[in-house]
Amino acid sequence: MQSIDILGEAGLLRKAIPGFTPRKAQQEMARAIERAIDVEAELIIEAGTGIGKTFGYLVPAFISQKKTIISTGTKNLQDQLFLKDIPVIKKLFSHPVKVVLLKGRANYLCHYRLERSATDGRFTSRQEIAQLQRINIWSKQTQSGDIAEINSVPEDSGIWPAVTSTVDNCLNQDCPFLKECFVMKARKEAMAADILVVNHYLFFADMVLQEEGFGELLPGAEVVIFDEAHHLPDIATHFFSRVFSSRQLIILAKDAEAEGIQSAEDMQDLQDIATQLQIAVQEMRASFGKELRRAPWPAALNTSLQDGIQSVKIALQALEEILKAASCRSKGLDNCWRRAAQLLAQFNEHTSQTPDKTVHWYETHLQNFTIQLTPMDIAEDFQKYMQAQQRAWIFTSATLSVNNHFQLFREALGLTHALQLQLQSPFDYQKQAILYAPRGLPEPNSRQYTAAMMDAVVPVLEATKGRAFILFTSFRALEEAYELLKNRLSFPLLIQGSLPKRELIEQFKSQGNAVLLATNSFWYGVDVRGDALSCVIIDKLPFAHVKDPVLQARIQSLRNQGQDPFQQYQLPNAVLMLKQGAGRLIRDHNDRGVLMICDPRLVGARYGHIFLRSLPNMQRTRELTKIIEFLNNHETVSN
Repeated sequence: MQSIDILGEAGLLRKAIPGFTPRKAQQEMARAIERAIDVEAELIIEAGTGIGKTFGYLVPAFISQKKTIISTGTKNLQDQLFLKDIPVIKKLFSHPVKVVLLKGRANYLCHYRLERSATDGRFTSRQEIAQLQRINIWSKQTQSGDIAEINSVPEDSGIWPAVTSTVDNCLNQDCPFLKECFVMKARKEAMAADILVVNHYLFFADMVLQEEGFGELLPGAEVVIFDEAHHLPDIATHFFSRVFSSRQLIILAKDAEAEGIQSAEDMQDLQDIATQLQIAVQEMRASFGKELRRAPWPAALNTSLQDGIQSVKIALQALEEILKAASCRSKGLDNCWRRAAQLLAQFNEHTSQTPDKTVHWYETHLQNFTIQLTPMDIAEDFQKYMQAQQRAWIFTSATLSVNNHFQLFREALGLTHALQLQLQSPFDYQKQAILYAPRGLPEPNSRQYTAAMMDAVVPVLEATKGRAFILFTSFRALEEAYELLKNRLSFPLLIQGSLPKRELIEQFKSQGNAVLLATNSFWYGVDVRGDALSCVIIDKLPFAHVKDPVLQARIQSLRNQGQDPFQQYQLPNAVLMLKQGAGRLIRDHNDRGVLMICDPRLVGARYGHIFLRSLPNMQRTRELTKIIEFLNNHETVSN
């Protein structure tokens, strides 16, 4: 069987799915993947919105009957694949195919940590105690241990880290609940899978675990397919970085206290030293200053930071020593001792001199901080891993090219020999969408910019009757815009952070005329079809913040090589991000809408044409009257 037998005009999908429309681009994509699987090639495919890339890669994966890993950028797509798309394709095949969904260990309940949390008394609020009781009841009913099953405890609840495990605190073979372990059960299922669905974070976690000698987390596979592949460079960089978090120390101290109460109650010094470590961590956080920041690690440490580092080091050394003495009392205390020794070594590494070809930087949060050692380039490491695996490697997304070239993506991952395919969206953007670039706005760095932008936005929102996303490049601008809009609009106004992302999107869809203000994760992976989303407004061209320490280091590195960092790195990355944001507008053949890009640099800067050429070929205007005319024509057609 070939993909055309399923995706073609007389294919099985047309018979199985009412309304399924065969698409030439989808068939071309499937054929290219079939060939890549046959010869174990590397293949990059940009599949424009509406091609149906999910079926485009699922069909050849099923036909090949080879062990396949499908990795997605988001949990939402991971769940959609497993629960909706794969069952449709699976029904078309007579041969048995075992499909397994595998998540990271933080998504599975840990029996041992649940038992400890239920008895150590660390939770005192009524809400936390009630949540712990709900989790305890659910733990006796669940078959998978996947915490997504329990809706009565919010996904961002602070109780989850206390009842799930990490690589650090897992007791592995020494755990008294090993036979009941949900993580172990999930992994055994994964090892037997024909098709395994994971996300990029789990895939790269496996790469790191293998290199550290812990064995293979994911099963060996003959085909790897990365969907939403535009996320890969950033996620790979994160996993090839060495990250030290103050939260690791706080969690260690609390775990040591809890284990001490259980197994070493006579060692009062253990409780005192664990408390001292928590105090030292808080003092070191204070030494960075109150401001939340991301900054290069200072070449010369000030006195306050030096004292903070020394206090943590002394307290951590003391905790490591007393845990060593107590380690024979229980497996839990032995685990805490080993973690303390590892964290001491990591802390010393992260607060010492910067290694070569590495960006040494820190980030502060309200109560915590992280110190990171980020490689300047991950392409070599990623290529070493790829070359060690005899597999077909497929990379696909709706946004991988800049100005019709894949250079940025290829260089980031070292894909110098990859085959390439660019497939245009089947949507008729000339009829379905219009791009509006308003006149008269000040430069984006002006203090008056957001206020002036809102003056230009309100008439558009009135014309579209709400039904809009306003996407911002910073939280500060988002918050300012919310204050400016909340008393000017008659439509429901939603703001990112007020509810979990999934609930916010559902509320936006159900209200039908809402305006959603968002940033970051709402630029991608959000699919709202129909009239509920008829307008996407973007505040600024999404250039990365030049104060970011990793970006600063990369810019300087490119300059040192005689290259132009703006043309070769900053501009292409901003183009890809803009394509993602603009891609929220048209998600279906019947969608119509307005894309409003407020930044005057789109038409006024010398590089503006590169952004324009990378957007879908839609109508363009600078006149509000044309927007109203476009919307009126759509309403006439609809009626």
